[in-house]
Amino acid sequence: MSREHAQHSILVVEDDQDIREAVAELLELEGYTVTSASNGQEGLNVLATLRQPCLVLLDLMMPVLTGYEFLERLRISGAQSLVPVLIMTASHVLEVPQGAVGMLRKPVEMTQLLTAVARHCKHA
Repeated sequence: MSREHAQHSILVVEDDQDIREAVAELLELEGYTVTSASNGQEGLNVLATLRQPCLVLLDLMMPVLTGYEFLERLRISGAQSLVPVLIMTASHVLEVPQGAVGMLRKPVEMTQLLTAVARHCKHA
């Protein structure tokens, strides 16, 4: 990832490979730089190496480290206020988890996703 494009870089943390790749492809077509991770631990590891992305798209139910645990570790590290996290989930969670800026229900419509992303990222 190029450091000068951090204002429109996004980290996608999703264990379902098809969803992860589809979201990344859509966002890349819209001009965003996308980095992906397949679970919460991998997401934290990747996030530590990136210049602050404009947004993290986070699934809740993942192996190794769940989205809830990801959010908790962000809070403990103090990075929570630096990186907005938008939840994408198929689970029946009724409220936006603490530490997240919003939540999208899967299956997510493309226009809904792009609108939510645009709220947090300068367009490429």
